[in-house]
Amino acid sequence: MLVRRAVVLAALAASLTACGSKPAAKPQAAPSAPAGSEAASPSAPAAGESAPPAAPAATGLPTITYTKAATGFPADPEQSSTAQLTEGLQLTAKSPVYDAPGGQARAYLTPHISGVDLVMPIVARRNGWVAVLLPSINRSIGWLPAGNWATRPLRDQLVVRRGAFTLTWLRDGAPQQTWTVAIGTDRTPTPLGRTFVIARSALPSKVYAGLDVLALGAVPDDKEAVAAGLADAHTGIHAWHRNEFGIRSSNGCVRMPPPAQQVLLAQIPPGTSVVVLP
Repeated sequence: MLVRRAVVLAALAASLTACGSKPAAKPQAAPSAPAGSEAASPSAPAAGESAPPAAPAATGLPTITYTKAATGFPADPEQSSTAQLTEGLQLTAKSPVYDAPGGQARAYLTPHISGVDLVMPIVARRNGWVAVLLPSINRSIGWLPAGNWATRPLRDQLVVRRGAFTLTWLRDGAPQQTWTVAIGTDRTPTPLGRTFVIARSALPSKVYAGLDVLALGAVPDDKEAVAAGLADAHTGIHAWHRNEFGIRSSNGCVRMPPPAQQVLLAQIPPGTSVVVLP
């Protein structure tokens, strides 16, 4: 399933999926951080670090949204890594995001995306800057200087193995449960690499077992392979009404048994990293 507007805090907003229906969206509270997590802490350069200055952003830069990406960002250098990402970054103000520490600003990021808090996993730190996985741009990272953001701990990770048709939930690096799932077809494959959970969206349709979807930062690799109305949609993780797992059958999303989806909805907060392996 592809989710075209995750959770949108507006009465007229709609969710669009690529699994054969277009369910209406409604605001849903995501699960809070698991017990034992620490509160968010403000950003600051590490002691002794000499941070390259952030160049002023050029006029006319785009803002990354749920349906609008940007170009010029570097590829995630460890896009197949299963190392757990333990920190998320949450902006406190609209901020330019750069292609390298001290490099060129390529776009803006905002504290919210489609009406929900945007929490992006931190993948690297260098000279007082941090790199995060970007939403709406597959396998790409952006750099931010200190300021205008805070960190929050991330304890969970989801690992999808396409060849094995499995999804494994880990907490603090320890596997909790593994389920057999369905993935995208050869024409509309589930995008490989690291991404993250943006939010959840309501899916009242019976084909989704009446359960919400976890909308991810990833988008179709080939937007021409999906229906025209889904070109700006996002990959999701959702329940499925039939016992059709262990096959390639979706438009790119991960289909799970309803009891498995209920576990994820109860346990997985925004910002949780997801890695899809061959």
